[in-house]
Amino acid sequence: MFHHLSLGVRDLARAARFYDAALGALGYRRVFNGDESIGYGLVDDHDLLLLNLTDNDALPRDGFHIAFAATSQDAVDVFHRDGVAAGGQDNGAPGPRPDYGHHYYAAFLIDPDGHHVEAVINMPGIG
Repeated sequence: MFHHLSLGVRDLARAARFYDAALGALGYRRVFNGDESIGYGLVDDHDLLLLNLTDNDALPRDGFHIAFAATSQDAVDVFHRDGVAAGGQDNGAPGPRPDYGHHYYAAFLIDPDGHHVEAVINMPGIG
């Protein structure tokens, strides 16, 4: 359905440190670098997530979050650990989430600009 998502960030270098670490744990990397935008994905110049520099001080609205697919529980754990080390705020430690499903394993962070992000694996044999 989506070609890509864009998030506004106030400090591109700070946001890049966070997303390099958190998304790197999930196998994603920078695929586009610009003066006012950075893209993440799997293939050069084909961003799935775009960070755009903005001077808007409005924080993201409640209720919005992005859940990134992980390939293993270990990847979820590293997403959380590395994301916190790179300036993210813990918003839910890695672990099973039985309220979300029998096989749902996730971790939750708040990025340096206030965006709520999650890494999740949800498949049989997990949890």
